[in-house]
Order: sequence, then structure tokens, then C-alpha cells
Amino acid sequence: MIKSIIRKEIQVVLKEKGTFFWLFLLPIFFIVMFASIFGNAKDTISIRYFDQDHSSMSAGLVKQLKNIPGFELTQDRSLSLKKQIDKIKNGKSTSLLVIPKGYGDKTSAGEQAEIQLYRDAAEDTSVAPIKALLENFSAGSREMKIKQTLISLGQDDNQVKKALTPPLLVKDIKENASKLNMVSQVVPGYTVMFVFFIMITMIRNFLKDKESGMLSRLRSTPMKSFHYLIGMWVPNILVVLTQSAVLLIFGKVVYDLHLGDPLSIILIVVSLAICGTGLGLLLSVLVKSENQGVAFVQIITMGGAVVGGLWFPYDFLPTFAQVIGKFTPQYWAQQGLQDVMIRGAHIGGIWPTILILMAFGLVGLVFASLRFKKFFNSGIS
Repeated sequence: MIKSIIRKEIQVVLKEKGTFFWLFLLPIFFIVMFASIFGNAKDTISIRYFDQDHSSMSAGLVKQLKNIPGFELTQDRSLSLKKQIDKIKNGKSTSLLVIPKGYGDKTSAGEQAEIQLYRDAAEDTSVAPIKALLENFSAGSREMKIKQTLISLGQDDNQVKKALTPPLLVKDIKENASKLNMVSQVVPGYTVMFVFFIMITMIRNFLKDKESGMLSRLRSTPMKSFHYLIGMWVPNILVVLTQSAVLLIFGKVVYDLHLGDPLSIILIVVSLAICGTGLGLLLSVLVKSENQGVAFVQIITMGGAVVGGLWFPYDFLPTFAQVIGKFTPQYWAQQGLQDVMIRGAHIGGIWPTILILMAFGLVGLVFASLRFKKFFNSGIS
């Protein structure tokens, strides 16, 4: 009996063309769109400048800044300084570095020379890297001047080096980040998110069986409610496993996604499939109409995606959202996948994820079993 229901359910899923759109084409579209936008973001920051001095010293300054990796200097010779500053005032440009007249003379005389950074006050974030670069450049120039002064006073290289060594060194050490990029956020994030759309298919098929009289006919057989639920559950688990495999392989092939330990990924995907379809069983016997079911699915899917950190890195979320997120299966699935992909975790490091996802799925199955009698009777009436 269970085999017959499974065979019937697989045929229904394969006939439903909309299933493939929701479970495969739409997530691939999202992955491509967001990976293209954020994964290929320009990694060079452009600094626009205006040289009023036109001296060899100002040219040297521009050359030094151009040699700094990650920054490129551009100038617009067609616009006057006033028009370029007006563009910043009008919000059409974010910043402009100006080398004023007299820069070369003051520098040659050993006096303090000034350069000016015009910036849009509303664009502090985008201008911050440029400001940091100029501050570092100024500090480097000051250090060079001190070094030359000490040498002129008769200090040798060791004494100069000792005098310029800062008393505190901040060392930036990155731990467990073998392959961190936006693709490792987008691909697992959208894979997890779209897994939960399987609930729409499950709700639709349950309601079809109820409305078509299938449930009434099954009552005349020795079938138990548990058999029906298992028969309706297993094909959808297979669909989710296929869906997750397709999306992760797509990320690997197209965007060189680092998957990490394959066995750990498989275990997370299996537990995620049980979780998503287990909750789908529960919703299928709870809702009274397809529209009501779709509304619940949207709340679970989209709400979980936001607070679970599927769209943005979890640390970017406000504290209250982070607290809520830890009660969602999406958070645990995403964390588990990223632990394997980014931090090199293996089975020993992801067992909480597996247990929690399995618990969500089994709780869904248990409550669906308890609720099934009422659903079954409503189909007969």
C-alpha cells in the first residue's frame, strides 16, 4: 500500500510542471542574480582627483597613490573644480581629492602641505576606504620625514628603526576561513530557502486527494493513516534531495563553490529534506485551503530566510533578529552548510545541526499523525 502511494505521489510531482519552476528554476535564477551582483563586485576603489598645482611634486603624489593596490585614480579634465564639487553637492558624485596650488612649493620647503578631500556627507560608508587610505598615506609620509630628520642628526639605521617601532602591534589573524566569499553565502542560503517551497506542492497534493475523494476510497482499504503519511512523505524527500544536489552542484560548477566534506554536506541535506517535508506534512493536514497553505509557507519561508541569515550574513542582523533566528531550521541549516564549506567542519562539528533539523521534521510527522484523523474525516464528509 505504501509503495502504491509513493508511486502515485511521484507521478503527480513529475506531472506538475510548476514544481520544477519553484524548486529548480527560480532558486537558480536567484543564485545567478545575487552571485552576479555581489560575487563579482568591483574590488578596486576609484579615487577621483583634481590637480590644481600641476607640479612635479603633485604628479609624484598621484603616482604614489596609484601604486597602492586596490585603488585607482581618475580625473575628469572636462569639468572645472567648481562643477565637480557641485556634483558632490547634488549627490551625483561621492568624493573628490583636490591637490591645491602651492602643494609642490610647501613640500619642497619641508613645510606642511595640505590636500583636500571633498565628500558627500551622506556617503560616509563608501568614502571611508578613501579616507583611511589618505590617513595611512599621511602617517607614512610623517614617518618618512621623522626618519630623514633622525638620520640627519647622526642616528644610524638601527637607532632609527628602534625609534620608529610602535610600542603596540595589532596582528590580524583569520581563523577557519578557507573559502569565504559572497557565493558561499548565496548558494547555500538560497538552497535552504527554496527547499521549504516543497511545502506548497505537498499541501496541494494533500488537498487534491481530499477533494477528489481519494481519501474516501482509501478508507475502505486496510491502510493505516501512518502508511498514507509515509507514502506522501517519501517522494517529497527525494524531490528535495534532488533539488539540493542540483543547486549545490550548480554552485560548484558555475561559481567554484567550495563544498568541503561531502559526507557532512550529504547528512545536512538529508536532515534538511526531512525537516522541510516534515513541516510540510504538518501544514498539509492543518490548512483548510490552498491559499491558506501558501500564505503559511510564505511566512515560514521568507520569515525564516530573513532571521535565519539566508539573505545576508547572520552577523549583520540586529540582536533581536539573531535571537529569533536561532529558533528557525533555516538558521541551523545555513550555519551547518557554512561550517562545512567555509570553516572546514566535519561530522563532529555539525551534529547539533543534524539533530535539530531531524527534530523539526519528526515533530512535524508526529503532529501530522495526530491531526490526520480529523483531516481524513473532513475528506469523507
